[in-house]
Amino acid sequence: MTGYSQSVEDYLEALYVIGLGQKVVRVKDVAHALGVTMPSVVAAVRTLSEKGLAEQEKYGHIELTEKGQAVAAEVYARHQMLFVFFSEILGLDPVVAEQDACRVEHHLSPEARERLLKMVEFVRSRGDEKVRFLDRFIQFAETGEHGPCRGCPLGEARKE
Repeated sequence: MTGYSQSVEDYLEALYVIGLGQKVVRVKDVAHALGVTMPSVVAAVRTLSEKGLAEQEKYGHIELTEKGQAVAAEVYARHQMLFVFFSEILGLDPVVAEQDACRVEHHLSPEARERLLKMVEFVRSRGDEKVRFLDRFIQFAETGEHGPCRGCPLGEARKE
């Protein structure tokens, strides 16, 4: 949580992401990315400017300030971490993972964000062990059945 509204964070993230792919960010680019009207973007950029997060010359391109860049990068990192958690760890479809990341990113406490980030880092560092664990989890999530239990005396699948 950055202390900014969901709307402000959405605009900052859109400006940041568009800026990663192209040199100049225009009002129409932001409107298209967020599915809003150009007048809505103009009003939002005015609000961002008042907060010291963005600058725009009249009818010119939009730039994040240093402060805006820092906040936007944090929002984007939070979004990316959630996407990875939902898609790679929980095994959700990437479209669903993207939508859920957008919804959840604005409501996470700093503690939850850090714990999820550590979970993502831990799972990604496990190599082949990770794959077995996640494959078994996804099978359980989808079917309610455990896969073969390594180390169990009978080595059989079990159902709980």
